Amino acid sequence: MLNQINGLHHVTSIASGAQSNNAFFTKTLGLRRIKKTVNFDAPEVYHLYYGDEVGTPGTVMTYFPFPNARRGNPGTGEVGITGFAVPKGSLPYWQDRLATFDVKHIKSETTFGENRLRFDGPDGDGFVLVETDDDSRDPWTNNGVPAEVAIRGFHSADMRLSDAGASAELLRFMGYEELDCQDNITRFHVPNGNEANVIDISQVNAPSADQGAGSVHHIAFSVDNREKQLEVRKALMDTGYQVTPVIDRDYFYAIYFRTPGGVLFEVATNEPGFDRDEDTAHLGEALKLPNQHEHLRSVLEEKYLEPIVD
Repeated sequence: MLNQINGLHHVTSIASGAQSNNAFFTKTLGLRRIKKTVNFDAPEVYHLYYGDEVGTPGTVMTYFPFPNARRGNPGTGEVGITGFAVPKGSLPYWQDRLATFDVKHIKSETTFGENRLRFDGPDGDGFVLVETDDDSRDPWTNNGVPAEVAIRGFHSADMRLSDAGASAELLRFMGYEELDCQDNITRFHVPNGNEANVIDISQVNAPSADQGAGSVHHIAFSVDNREKQLEVRKALMDTGYQVTPVIDRDYFYAIYFRTPGGVLFEVATNEPGFDRDEDTAHLGEALKLPNQHEHLRSVLEEKYLEPIVD
């Protein structure tokens, strides 16, 4: 069993437009845009990152906004709900705020004894705010959400699977322990991990998901450094998983592999961080391009990347 994984690092999804995506996460949810860059494999598409002040692992939601992308069809083999942690007693504030911004499908619920508020993102993305009373992370508060109710970072990710067994065994191998079961949902967490350390598996009878706008592309798990990442890679490969070589993503190093349930997992390092090419005070302001795409800057800015109005 592995002991290098801390919990979630980031969650990456697909959107249909950069402006609406940016407005939702910065204005509606009050997060900070911490990086404005491009998709390494499709540089004509933004890669936008949102999180706390510095992009602490476990707080970072990222998006590939493909212009006018068709909406995905929810199903099995994907992360269906991304959960954010908020302080105890803050859900009435969020109920009113989300309604003010005309957010769709707002619904109160209780799962595993936690008060939650479900809602959809602009592309039908599945989100939930979860009240917690033991989250010590400092929130970003410069976008109009008071500190006493602001999002702290991720709480959890919920995978929808047709068969939970093999993926549950993978999570156990990755250092997760089973916490509880409720109806068709099994909850896992990393003991002594970061505060984004919960994964839920919902076993459902449904067709496979068809990925598009509003779909989670992959979830990434945090390790401290490249040495620990290589230990994880070797252990996964020794177990029979097909794992990519280490890929330099400028702000972290990444490896990827497909789970038995069909979800794409990444293991990402906490180093070097999002301040490697911008100081903390100005994170997310300028368009930052990977070195191999810098020569395309003028054509990308003039032809492909829509201006984002903050």
